Formats: sequence, C-alpha cells, structure tokens
Amino acid sequence: MNFWELLLTAISVSMDAFAVSITDGLCCKNLQKKQFISIGLCFGILQGLMPIIGFFLGQTFANYIRVVDHYVALVLLSYIGGKMIFDAITEAKQEKPEFYDLNFKIILVQGIATSIDALALGVSFSALANIKIMPIVTEIMLITGILSIIGVCFGKHLGKKFGSYALFLGGFILIALGVKIFVEHVFFS
Repeated sequence: MNFWELLLTAISVSMDAFAVSITDGLCCKNLQKKQFISIGLCFGILQGLMPIIGFFLGQTFANYIRVVDHYVALVLLSYIGGKMIFDAITEAKQEKPEFYDLNFKIILVQGIATSIDALALGVSFSALANIKIMPIVTEIMLITGILSIIGVCFGKHLGKKFGSYALFLGGFILIALGVKIFVEHVFFS
C-alpha cells in the first residue's frame, strides 16, 4: 500500500468512530479534557487492535466474523442510542434536564461497536501478499484518535447550541449508524 491508499483506508475506517465522538460531544455536558483524550485513545486503540486480531485470525474465521459483525454493531449502537433517547424523553419532562453521563464503560462499548468493521478489514489484509500490518495499524490508530478528539470538540460546540435536544439527536445518530452498518453488510457486501 502506498501512502495515499494507507491514509484513505485509515480515514474511512475511522468515520464511524468520528460520528460517535461527535455524538458524545453533543450529549455530554461538562466533558473534561481527560474524557476527550480517553475517547480518542479508546477509539484509536480499538480501531488499531481489531485489524491486528483480524489479520491473525485470517481466512480461517473470516466467514464467521462476517456473518455476525453487523448484528453486533446494530445491537450495541441501538442499545446505547435507545437508552439515550429514553433518557432524553424522561429528562424533557423535568424542569431542568440533564445531559448524558459518559463513563468508561460506555466509551468502551462505543469503541468496540465502531471497530468491528476494522476486524473484517484485518481479515482481508491477511489475504494480501507482502502486507506489513503494523504501519497500517499505527496510522489507523493515530487517524482515529485524532478524528475522535476533533469530533468530541465539534459535538460539544454543537451541544451548547442544541441544548436539551442534543441527547435525543445523539441517540438517533447512534441508532442510525447501527442500521447503516447492518444495511451495508446485509444488502451491499
């Protein structure tokens, strides 16, 4: 892979994490800088770790992974998004609504859900001759981490403007992302 192919691959793989990080910024008030960095690190590390796992699993388990990856992403993102929408509806009835509480467990689940495609990418890399996985993984990790931090910053800025509607919007975005992943795998792959 040349530099541009590698860069475009890293950017395309990181887009789901970028979208979720925007949602995190939209929905979570009082985000600390350490949470920005935690999101970037978690999403980046998981996006880099999954291709390594996929690469070493190789063709032996490729068919099994492709059969369930889209179901896992759909369920995880729909669960988190559905909970956010439920919380938004519940909090809209309160006089002073609160925003979504972002903790490490939620960040980890989001990171896993958005990196499942990277696992399949690693499996496909194992079929290529003379591929060096570590430079690819390093670039995926860096690009995903940086874009995730940028996404949180952008989402936080938008969250101030949207106010109490941000939680509902964020939940909807996560569910839509899960459905998009599912539809792509079922109908277009």
